Amino acid sequence: MPIRPGPAAAPGERLQPLISERRIRRAVCDLARRIDEDYRGKSPVLVIVLKGGAIFGADLMRALTIPVTIAYVAASSYRDGTRSSGEVALGDVDRLDIGGRDVLLVEDILDTGLTTTALLGRLRQCGPKSLSICALLDKRHGRAADLPVGYAGIAIPDEFVVGYGMDYAERYRNLPGVYVLSFDRR
Repeated sequence: MPIRPGPAAAPGERLQPLISERRIRRAVCDLARRIDEDYRGKSPVLVIVLKGGAIFGADLMRALTIPVTIAYVAASSYRDGTRSSGEVALGDVDRLDIGGRDVLLVEDILDTGLTTTALLGRLRQCGPKSLSICALLDKRHGRAADLPVGYAGIAIPDEFVVGYGMDYAERYRNLPGVYVLSFDRR
């Protein structure tokens, strides 16, 4: 199934299709199958990173056959830009009850690793039995951190992407596929 046309880009912005809905569905099913195999007999906690990971997290948990519980955390380093600000804002981590549990951190995209590294540090303080990462998209180029990525779906180029929950200034989350967002030169 081709990527459906989404809403028009804002003035000065362009959207280029990168990953179709169909390819995303296949990647989610493949990740769920691998997680089901690795966590057979266990009941992990999926810690879904908001806001971008909400759609992927929902699709992933529906594709899993093992029993899971879910929790949500807020994490961001982008603000309204297309590059990490270098400052990580975390929320809702202190209320997690993950001590002694197998934890799978569910991310929409792995990019520089800055946000994920900060989040992993806070999650480790909660005393999980195990801690791994599952990300739909993986930008391997330019990643600064050595992360415990157990499950990575689709490798993508070093481009700024939106859609399938990912945004620019809170826009484009509703797009069913993933698009490269570029800007007209002024």
